[in-house]
Amino acid sequence: MLPDDLCARLRDTLLEQGFTTTGVRALLGPGAHAALTRGELEAPARATRDAGTLGALVRLFLLGGAEEKPPLPELDALVAGGLLTSGPEGYRAAMDLRPYGEADVGGEADWYVLSDLDTPAARQDRDHVTGVGGASLTLASSLIRTPVRETLDLGTGCGVQALHASRFSGRVVATDVAPRALEVARATLALSGVRTVELVEGPWLAPVADRRFDAIVSNPPFVPGPARVEYVYRDSGRAGDAALAGLLADLPARLNPGGRAQLLGSWLHVRGEDWPERVRSWIPAGCDAWILQREVTDPALHVGTWQRDAGLDLSAPATRAAASEWLDWLDAARVEAVGFGFLLLRRHSDDGAGRPGEVVVEDLPGELADPLNLEMAEWLDRIDWLGAHASDEALLGARLRLSPGATLERYSVAGAEGWTDAGAAVVLADGPQWRHEVDEPAAALLAGCSGALPLDDLFALLSFAHDRPVDALVRAALPAVRELVRHGVLVPA
Repeated sequence: MLPDDLCARLRDTLLEQGFTTTGVRALLGPGAHAALTRGELEAPARATRDAGTLGALVRLFLLGGAEEKPPLPELDALVAGGLLTSGPEGYRAAMDLRPYGEADVGGEADWYVLSDLDTPAARQDRDHVTGVGGASLTLASSLIRTPVRETLDLGTGCGVQALHASRFSGRVVATDVAPRALEVARATLALSGVRTVELVEGPWLAPVADRRFDAIVSNPPFVPGPARVEYVYRDSGRAGDAALAGLLADLPARLNPGGRAQLLGSWLHVRGEDWPERVRSWIPAGCDAWILQREVTDPALHVGTWQRDAGLDLSAPATRAAASEWLDWLDAARVEAVGFGFLLLRRHSDDGAGRPGEVVVEDLPGELADPLNLEMAEWLDRIDWLGAHASDEALLGARLRLSPGATLERYSVAGAEGWTDAGAAVVLADGPQWRHEVDEPAAALLAGCSGALPLDDLFALLSFAHDRPVDALVRAALPAVRELVRHGVLVPA
């Protein structure tokens, strides 16, 4: 693997040549860049024809092309370090090296992510180190950016989450069970100029058994299946979702009070069991948790998706035999479907004493219009506010206002005499776009939430306007008000 000093010189060269996310996007233009993200190579190849040294780097590292003499330092050392190969056609990339970045209030970060080539043959290697994929981007976009002293990146792989964590952490500790993954992550960090990450080898939380952190981030092996490890990046070695359940049980001991953990995971929908209650049972006492189910797949789609991800020929006899074994296991475990989504956990006490943890398990509706990081941070703030207003008296004395992103939608159904009003819903236009059905008194209450009056005064006005007993309105509406606060439809004034 590439030594740190060579990575530093390579980084300088790549930056000088403009091989950055901004530089590549500007060179290719919107159409060719979009084609590249779809895996269509001809349009970006045409855009690099007269693009000089930057074009050569794009062809070499992003298009899989051969270059007679790439504009890079110490080519022989890059070959010896495994980044390049040389042959009659010239030099080719032996690993995936691509620019990566993140923009925030601190400016644009120019990073480089190293990983194994994303080819069918390479993906079938047991120790294959994946690069920046959909799961990595999904998790990164959900990370709370509130500054912390120290973050643990559990199962770092190529080091993507450690890069992001370095932006809001004084120090990052990154672990992995695979020595090769740590070597790749070390090169990724050196190529990115990030020096605040400590790399530690070992399984799960074992390498940090005597340490605590302010934040933990993990994209763990979360694919439910038989107890096996065919691919280290994917398989936990434990049957079904037992590894995720065990990890959630162990995480609080590695968090400082108030510390947070964010991860992706998959859970089984088992016949005869309520899946939210099943997942909720995994959360230890003394913790708040938000589990957001993003996708649900049937067993056949689950198996096919991960066989395609491994680059397997789905029609090959060996692949079909493996699929049959996997489906047999799911059937024996009474699995009806497999869920996937986000998990946010916060430790709020040392011993589980004090207020009970707020544990919410729900589906995430529709397409995500915005990254989830702000929503995750605000959710924790909102449940803290609700905890401080846990009594009906405290909540009724609070002033709330309707979120600026909330709209009221009314809908009708067609009947024999035309359209008939069928209901209404308040919908958030930003974030997860939460939707809540409301009746007329609830719609009127929301319209009155401007922050000028406490809730008890609004209920009194509502009682007079709708000729309904105020106590009945309060009993019916307060649980919904708490839900609307938790989803950010109503916010403290």
